[in-house]
Amino acid sequence: MDASKSLWRGLLRTDTVPEEAEDAAATISATETLSEEEQEELRRELAKVEEEIQTLSQVLAAKEKHLAEIKRKLGINSLQELKQNIAKGWQDVTATSAYKKTSETLSQAGQKASAAFSSVGSVITKKLEDVKNSPTFKSFEEKVENLKSKVGGTKPAGGDFGEVLNSTANASATSGEPVPEQTQEGL
Repeated sequence: MDASKSLWRGLLRTDTVPEEAEDAAATISATETLSEEEQEELRRELAKVEEEIQTLSQVLAAKEKHLAEIKRKLGINSLQELKQNIAKGWQDVTATSAYKKTSETLSQAGQKASAAFSSVGSVITKKLEDVKNSPTFKSFEEKVENLKSKVGGTKPAGGDFGEVLNSTANASATSGEPVPEQTQEGL
C-alpha cells in the first residue's frame, strides 16, 4: 500500500519533465530519487500502457478494415464520400452565425445598391428630359431641322441613312458644288 502511495506521489509531482535537449544528468538524478520498488512499479505500468496502446491500434485497424468493407458493399466510393463531406461542410458553414450575418449584410448592401442605381437612372432620365425641353436644345433642334430641309428638300422626316446621303449628294450636284467621293470603307 505504501508503494502505491509513493507511486501516485511520483506521478502527480509538479516537477517539470526534462526536455530532450536538456542535460541527461538531470534525468538520471530524477530516477535516483525513486526507490527500486517505485521504479519497478513504473516499469510494469509502462509495459501495461504500451500493451494497451498496441491493442487499441490493432482494434482500430480492424475497425477501419470493417468500415471499408461495409462501404464497398454499399457502393460508397471516395468521390461520393468527398461530395458528402463537402455538402456537410457547406451545411455547417451556412448554419454558422457569421455566415448568416454576412449573408444578411450582403443582401442589405445589394438592396441598397439596387435602390441607388434605380435612383441614379431616374435622375439621369429626368436630366435628359430637362435638357431636351431646354430652350438651347430646342434651338439646336430647329437649326438641325432647317439644315436637313435645306439639304434634303421636303422629304418626310425619318428616312434612313442611305436616303440622307443620296439627298445630300443630289442637293450638292444641283448647287454646282463638287461632292467628295467616299467609299464604303470611308464611312
